[in-house]
Amino acid sequence: MESTTTKSYKVSISNRDILRMALPISLSILVPQINFITNNIFLGHLDQAGDALSAAGITGVYYLLFAVVGGGLNNGLQALISRRAGEGRIEEIGKLFSQGLLISLALAAAGILVTYFLAPHILSLSLHSEQLRKQSVDFLRIRIWGLPFLYVYQMRNALLVGTNQSKFLVYGTLAETIVNIVLDYGLIFGHLGLPDMGFNGAAFSSIAAEAAGMAVVFLVIHNKGISRDLQLYRHWRFDPKNIRLILVQSSPLVFQYTISITSWVFFYILIEHHGRQALAISNTMRNIFGLFGVFTWAFASTTNAMVSNIIGQGLEHRVTELIVKIIRLSASVSVVVAILLNIFPEIFLSVYGQDPAFTTAAIPVIRVVSTALILMSFSVVWLNAVTGTGNTRINLLIEFVTIVFYCCYIYFVLERWHMSLVMGWLSEWVYWLSIFTQSFLYMRSGKWKGKIV
Repeated sequence: MESTTTKSYKVSISNRDILRMALPISLSILVPQINFITNNIFLGHLDQAGDALSAAGITGVYYLLFAVVGGGLNNGLQALISRRAGEGRIEEIGKLFSQGLLISLALAAAGILVTYFLAPHILSLSLHSEQLRKQSVDFLRIRIWGLPFLYVYQMRNALLVGTNQSKFLVYGTLAETIVNIVLDYGLIFGHLGLPDMGFNGAAFSSIAAEAAGMAVVFLVIHNKGISRDLQLYRHWRFDPKNIRLILVQSSPLVFQYTISITSWVFFYILIEHHGRQALAISNTMRNIFGLFGVFTWAFASTTNAMVSNIIGQGLEHRVTELIVKIIRLSASVSVVVAILLNIFPEIFLSVYGQDPAFTTAAIPVIRVVSTALILMSFSVVWLNAVTGTGNTRINLLIEFVTIVFYCCYIYFVLERWHMSLVMGWLSEWVYWLSIFTQSFLYMRSGKWKGKIV
């Protein structure tokens, strides 16, 4: 019991502490992207026409819509845990964590019900291809059962990052990757003595991977004594005060991420109207954001946690100093990635097993997307600094204004004016420049100072 009161979870403003937190986070973010890309690589080799890859684009964005709901809850909970760690109120962390788990399981149940009863109707209204619609619905009714595992997994991320123990994320992520790759190979093609499930095999393998990752990391938390130090399992009773605190902090982020991904679903629906090749190319572009944006999102999560932590320490005057340090690291990585993508685009695109026409059409798009990665590298850091201050309603406002611009752009460019796929993907420039401008101006105004959560 003594260790729970003497151990410190405070962070310092240094490149070493930033990297010590960000690098394990990047691995934990990378794993779901590896899983998604692995699915797509195997599915790309199912057929040369790109039917499976096109369906993967629609189902991937749909599942991502529910995943970011958990992400919003995760980031809100992470900010609260980081603030308590900075304040030295360690006894409150276990209470927040247990109530966060209860909320996440309730949200997972709601997501499963929505997928079974509403998703078929929604997709029937939005997709032109009946074959694509049926294939997507069948897949999603399997895939959605991974949601409880994913949400609990995300709550674990909030705990470990919020208490500056992100190094323990790697155990679960490695387990998840191994299980997903092995079962993808076995279930999609019927290898390793497993049944040949084709497209739906990717759904079963992803569920098993999420369950494995969740189980392993909770074993690690138990064996390392974290559950004992933070009193994680002593507060399972419904706690209205902390439930309300988590929801007040997280609900704006949930809505923020939901409208953001909903706009991406809208984008993909408009892309589907341009044909299967356009949809397949856009699916690979999503892979680029997922895979090569890993470090950027890791620095963003680090910003959220560290800003909240140092504010809890009473160091509000050093927030901008911290943000600048993180942006230097984040932008440096993104510039290197953008250069490599522009020099070797064929190498990345070749792994999907598509025809030369696909590669030729995708290269101009990849150049636009690689530039957008640089814009994202500093914009998302400023946005997550807003999250770390506890003013999550401002996050929602910033996102709402940005989405209005974004949706207007893609509607007119893709649907009304029928412009090229390259022009459609320039919407990412519109999105990230809007996010940066608003977040930067808010943080510079100083209106966030004095916020108590």
